[in-house]
Amino acid sequence: MPSFDVVSEVDWPEVNNAIDQANREIGTRYDFKNTDARVELTAEKITIFADNEFQVGQALQVLRTKLAKRKVDLGCLQEGEVEQSSGGKARQWITIQQGLDRETARDLVKKIKAAKMKVQSAVQGEQLRISGKKRDDLQAV
Repeated sequence: MPSFDVVSEVDWPEVNNAIDQANREIGTRYDFKNTDARVELTAEKITIFADNEFQVGQALQVLRTKLAKRKVDLGCLQEGEVEQSSGGKARQWITIQQGLDRETARDLVKKIKAAKMKVQSAVQGEQLRISGKKRDDLQAV
């Protein structure tokens, strides 16, 4: 019986390369001259440091551009609030979501069942497996 999995994964080497490119561009841009603006990656979280809230927004825009050019889905980024850190600096935490959470997987299962297709769907951890008797049924999903 043919089947396929619905999974949400992030290509970590591409994320790392995009952060390196963003840091290089931030280092050469005129509006970041003489500032301590940078982007760091720590265990599924990206942190943007800058002197003020405006520069954090500009650094975030640079990071988004670099991630999009490297074909990393921007939908996996969950941006936190810009907060003031010690010394009057600003920072923002960005969490990278990987895998399907239970609520999203349940919604997908409900939509598949509501469509009355001849396929079965099952949630397996952070992925959703859809199986059916015919490939045509799977392609219709």
